[in-house]
Amino acid sequence: MREAAWPRLVVLQHVACEPPAAYEDELLERGGELVRVMVDQADRLPDWRAFDGIIVMGGPMGAYEDARLPWLVREKQLLAEAVARGAPVWGVCLGAQLLAAALGAVVTPGPAPEIGVLPVHRTSAATSDPVFSRMPDNFHALQWHSDTFALPDGAIRLARSDAYENQAFVVNDAYGLQFHLEIGTSLAREWADLPDYARSLEEIMGSDALPQLLEQIDAHADEMTRLARSLFAVWLEQVVASRNGGARR
Repeated sequence: MREAAWPRLVVLQHVACEPPAAYEDELLERGGELVRVMVDQADRLPDWRAFDGIIVMGGPMGAYEDARLPWLVREKQLLAEAVARGAPVWGVCLGAQLLAAALGAVVTPGPAPEIGVLPVHRTSAATSDPVFSRMPDNFHALQWHSDTFALPDGAIRLARSDAYENQAFVVNDAYGLQFHLEIGTSLAREWADLPDYARSLEEIMGSDALPQLLEQIDAHADEMTRLARSLFAVWLEQVVASRNGGARR
């Protein structure tokens, strides 16, 4: 009998052009398995207990748009239950906001969009975290968001930017990252085709925003995706494997 892939993760994806990208590449190269759930297309939410961990990706919607998008309520309930039971979670951008909201924190539009490849700074508290302790003190990441979140009760802030204090946090084995390290130029082009993303891009960077942004991403793509894979590898090794008692044999 063929040995089951390990780890087996589920990704909650909210738009086709926001896959886990470099995170997915790292998982698959290690022999893991990814089960994709397109939440925005009414895919049924899975039993999270059937997986070794959960990835929650980004999207153009707000984590607070429950009335417009009722599936957000069910997704946040899933995350709240999973975190309470100690499941490993990796939330990115909207995924981080949904994780914060699921844990009782407020998510709101921020004072201004934050868009571009910009510096992110690790906090002093991150030096004792099993995952973020491996990060450099300062690194570049792609920012493309207008919303922000408060820290959930019991969360530890792991990173900040010049515009927003809350850029990464951890609660139990659940990590939320506001920024993107995982994508390259081709996916960024697809994002710019989404009306909400295109509008925010033009508002902050002007009518020639896309060429400027793509140039920034081109200049840092290798650095960011290497860091994404390294960071995710540590999460798989130090959190997912530890929580699940090591790889299955």
